[in-house]
Amino acid sequence: MNEQLPDGVPAAMITSLDYFASLVQDDAHLPLFEAALTIAQDDEPALDLSACMLEIDQFAARLKRRLPADMAQIPKLRQLNNFFYQELGFAGNLNDYYHPDNSYLHKVLSSRRGIPISLAVIYMELAQQIDLDVKGISFPGHFLMKLSVNSGDIILDPFNGASLSREDIEERLEAFVMTGSRAKDIPLASYLADASARSILVRMLHNLKSLFTEATHWQQYLNVQQRLVILLPEELSERRDRGLAYAQLDCPQAALQDIEAYLSVHPKASDAAALRERLPELRAATRKLN
Repeated sequence: MNEQLPDGVPAAMITSLDYFASLVQDDAHLPLFEAALTIAQDDEPALDLSACMLEIDQFAARLKRRLPADMAQIPKLRQLNNFFYQELGFAGNLNDYYHPDNSYLHKVLSSRRGIPISLAVIYMELAQQIDLDVKGISFPGHFLMKLSVNSGDIILDPFNGASLSREDIEERLEAFVMTGSRAKDIPLASYLADASARSILVRMLHNLKSLFTEATHWQQYLNVQQRLVILLPEELSERRDRGLAYAQLDCPQAALQDIEAYLSVHPKASDAAALRERLPELRAATRKLN
């Protein structure tokens, strides 16, 4: 799945992207926490990934020492919740919810504040290390977690570890499902399906993409797009968006490659005419470079 980078990509970017690509090659063995942690290398290229991973391992070791070997799942979950939210002090960053730092795991580890999905990735890593199979749920608007036990699924809010009732979940869903829409007919269980590690990474990156789009931070936007293209090589819309970022950053050759690749597969897309109008300018700029 390693993506060949287009001409004109800065050489300094290749190493971190190749490492990310190597982590996400195989869905069956995708290390979610490590892969999510590497996203922060776009913000801090010299980030010590090993130190962050060691910190999580040390948290898990502290917790393991308190847990009897034969402890049942629900008491173990209570211990994890108390350790994560009370002792370590992790919580939702309500004061600065839309800051990019909430998506960079090393910053969340340091501040103990994050958004639901970043808190969940750290929580799930700790859960895995104490043999609790906590899964992520790509619920609309607010990422959730769940632990399946003999009596059913326990749905958890990553902000505070609270267990959500069916009524709680349905109430949250109402804010995102319009009355009369076809989505109203989708069973609740479909909204509570396990999220794959790849889809969790995509959601984290799309959160950052939205922030950098609003702030018109094109270099940061491009960094996100590089990773999305690696994660979703068949999604040509991600290559299109990468091409548009290249165009904003005066990299016409790379922009041209990505936009032409998109148009070759989607010649009748709703944005195809507007994109074709940009091609002559990009081709002219490319000729000047050569």
